[in-house]
Amino acid sequence: MKRNLLLAGLLALVVITVGAIGCYGDFGFPETPQLPEGGNTILSSQNTGIWVSGEGKVSVVPDVAILSLGVETQAKTVSEAQQQAAESMEAVMAVLDSYGIAEKDIQTRYFSIYPVKRWQNDEEILIGYRVSNMVTVKIREMDNIGVIIDAVVEAGGDYTRINSISFTVDDPTDYYEDAREMAMEDAKEKAKQLAKLAKVDLGKPIYINEGGIYVPAPYDFYRGAAEAMPAPAPTTPISPGETEIRLTVQVVYSIE
Repeated sequence: MKRNLLLAGLLALVVITVGAIGCYGDFGFPETPQLPEGGNTILSSQNTGIWVSGEGKVSVVPDVAILSLGVETQAKTVSEAQQQAAESMEAVMAVLDSYGIAEKDIQTRYFSIYPVKRWQNDEEILIGYRVSNMVTVKIREMDNIGVIIDAVVEAGGDYTRINSISFTVDDPTDYYEDAREMAMEDAKEKAKQLAKLAKVDLGKPIYINEGGIYVPAPYDFYRGAAEAMPAPAPTTPISPGETEIRLTVQVVYSIE
């Protein structure tokens, strides 16, 4: 009886093994499924069509200046350096207020108090403390930029620091729309040329992606914040010139 059960179990195992082997190819790997007769592989729409990028550029005259300024003092004690910085900064803020600069257009960007040390006879010694207080100021009256800079320098004296000035547009929305229109037209012209070269008919856009909007980075007006600024000539000349707003798009056109 036991022998019959053992033989039956072995026979079942052989049947299962043969069935499993039948699902594999000659080398023991699963066989590749066969496509139905006349079947076609459908490619993703994102891998077809004519891909192009377009760029739109608009030159604009800035109507806002962003000025980075403040004071920096150094004294033997923290309290002395801080008092000098507070008095100088208060004078600078009074000047900004006198020219109608709103509080919302003045933002503190950097404030620090740290020790100043130097090496002497192979030993690091403390020589004092330095206090820095920097703000960014948005100037909307472009004709007053040079006058405001001169007044700030006079108010802050040798403690004045002016790090940089940059120019921008307060509301660039309309310029973005113009740049976007130009970018789409640029993309369309490129796609037309590619379609002509490939001897195909250009279809409609099936994918549109807007890239980044580029505005030139601020450039430095003054450098060397650690050094006292010399008294400027009356009415420092400032020229905002033009700035350029650039916008890119990526467009995919179908092929008809």
